Amino acid sequence: MPVRLPDPDDVIVYSIPMRTRFRGITEREGVLWRGAAGWTEFSPFLDYDDEVASRWLSGALADAAAPYPAPVRDAVPVNCTVPAVGPDRAAEIVRDSGGCRTAKVKVAEPGQSLTDDCDRVAAVRDALGADGKIRVDANAHWDVEQAIDALAKIDAAAGGLEYAEQPCPTVDDLAAVRRRTHVPIAADESIRRAEDPLLVQRKEAADVAVVKVQPLGGVQAAWELAAQLELPLVVSSALETSVGIAASVTFAAALPELPYACGLNTVRLLTDDATTRSLVAHNGQIAVPAARPDADRAAAVAADDATRQRWLDRLQRAGELLK
Repeated sequence: MPVRLPDPDDVIVYSIPMRTRFRGITEREGVLWRGAAGWTEFSPFLDYDDEVASRWLSGALADAAAPYPAPVRDAVPVNCTVPAVGPDRAAEIVRDSGGCRTAKVKVAEPGQSLTDDCDRVAAVRDALGADGKIRVDANAHWDVEQAIDALAKIDAAAGGLEYAEQPCPTVDDLAAVRRRTHVPIAADESIRRAEDPLLVQRKEAADVAVVKVQPLGGVQAAWELAAQLELPLVVSSALETSVGIAASVTFAAALPELPYACGLNTVRLLTDDATTRSLVAHNGQIAVPAARPDADRAAAVAADDATRQRWLDRLQRAGELLK
């Protein structure tokens, strides 16, 4: 029997333009509603099928019903995120990041070259200075040999990389790259989209585990996985509004150890937000909110009727896949 979904009259479907094309999209869309514990967000990317979306929905429903864990720190250090833009724009994003001393730079963008990647990373290094940290994310677009070659050149352009996130698609490929480069390897898709998220750990395929709360099924599911991972964790966003980011910030703030800056400063990639007080970095950190943000700017970010209906239909389909 399908789970109980929010009443369509009680949900907000939002549509917010991106400042820069990111992950192939120019508009971020999703669904917000208030549950017993506060506001929650369901916003799987449009290219994900209903089966994948159902896990995101499971997380949104769980987070709507239960309180978040108690934080052990008041703020979470975060990186800025640099899309696959030109060098000048990349440097500008770093300077306007709210004091972030770590930058995550997108590389391996379809239609761009390795030279483009190196130029972007070099510009980020100039903007950060010598003491800043740079990590790159290839979104699994390289094979093993391409990754080995690209990481050597990008590492040189960066003056040293903190790590490379998901350079290849498979766990075996990650393990092969890790054996052949000194650049630490982080796993993202190989954890959150895997049938066995612990395979990366067993195969010694990564140095860092990227944890994304909503795609993993919500705060509680992410907490249970974190307890089984022996790798250091980086909590990262799924490009949500501040409603969704609040779940990830609070989750990160509750972890006993947080050795890396988290990828949670992504509301800055949006032109607007569903909340009045956006969760963005100040002095390189995002303060843990005292309460869940209210979607008090719903009218300003509401989607048109066609987009709203498309998301209501998607919500229904995903809910039918949940037992």
